Amino acid sequence: MIKVSPFRYFKTNPEIIRLAVMLYVRFLVSLRNVEDLLHERGIDRSHETVRF
Repeated sequence: MIKVSPFRYFKTNPEIIRLAVMLYVRFLVSLRNVEDLLHERGIDRSHETVRF
């Protein structure tokens, strides 16, 4: 059985996607706050990228 990655259509690294979702769900912050938290960790993504 072939495992298909759920991230295959995204250009962003899956680890960054997981981190953004974890921050958004765990801390109940807005997408702009997730953008700021990622920027503090050296990851430069816009809140629109996080939204998708």
